[in-house]
Amino acid sequence: MNVIELRSLTKKYAQFTVDNVSLDVKQGYITGLIGPNGVGKSTLIKMMLGIIRPDSGSVKILGCDMPAQEMDIKQRIGIVSDDCFYYEHLTIHDMKKLIAPFYKKWNEQKFNRYLEQFELSHKKKIEQLSKGMKVKFALAVALSHEAELLIMDEPTSGLDPVFRREMLDLLADMMQDERNSIIFSTHITTDLDRIADYIAFINRGKLVFNDTKDDVLDRYVIVKGDSQLLDADVRTKFVGIRETTVGFEGLVDNRQDAERLFGSYAVLDKPSLEDIMYFTAKGGHVHA
Repeated sequence: MNVIELRSLTKKYAQFTVDNVSLDVKQGYITGLIGPNGVGKSTLIKMMLGIIRPDSGSVKILGCDMPAQEMDIKQRIGIVSDDCFYYEHLTIHDMKKLIAPFYKKWNEQKFNRYLEQFELSHKKKIEQLSKGMKVKFALAVALSHEAELLIMDEPTSGLDPVFRREMLDLLADMMQDERNSIIFSTHITTDLDRIADYIAFINRGKLVFNDTKDDVLDRYVIVKGDSQLLDADVRTKFVGIRETTVGFEGLVDNRQDAERLFGSYAVLDKPSLEDIMYFTAKGGHVHA
């Protein structure tokens, strides 16, 4: 069962295009949406939420069509974003009084419990909150109305490491209920190394892959070796390659190919998500 189904989504801007993206997000899992900054992650999420209208293509969330059933969808989702959607001059208490009536399943006890856990005061004005505190407030709101799907857009940029860990633990707790699902867009891939089940990678407005994290990390491989191993044919096997005076390091998207090609002449390492993102985004050659 999919909680999000994007079909052929396209949005053209002067500098940049989200180009014909089709993506399924599975129920009961955490899906990481990765990619360098400015490649289309936020635009995709804004199209899911109806903040931006696509030029073409369709969005289905929790089995309902956007934008036709937007009101129903928004009852059932929570949103945590790097952008602050709240009125800066209001206190947390007054902002909550504005938000709560929109949700049929608002749970005041839960909300107060999260405020306590996050050490947020009811009396504090939104404008007095640090970036991290604003994310905590957004998270408290998102988790207090029985959201089945949490949509998070760069939620950890600017957060201190301690709260980042705390937040990841909270998300893992939320996933104990198998109906719940999370899509988590970020360029800080170490967060996803810990908690993601699926990884969808967007680069230059296109979907590169959408697979289980384990499959992705098993398929790709980092190859390190002497530059003499490289000729024109061998170079074509790399997604991206970085050459230095002492040798090369590159990413290959087929481990078997790499083993066949290099045997014991090169070192083959398991990549991190960051390695995969870096070499794919750079493509071709990087000279150091």
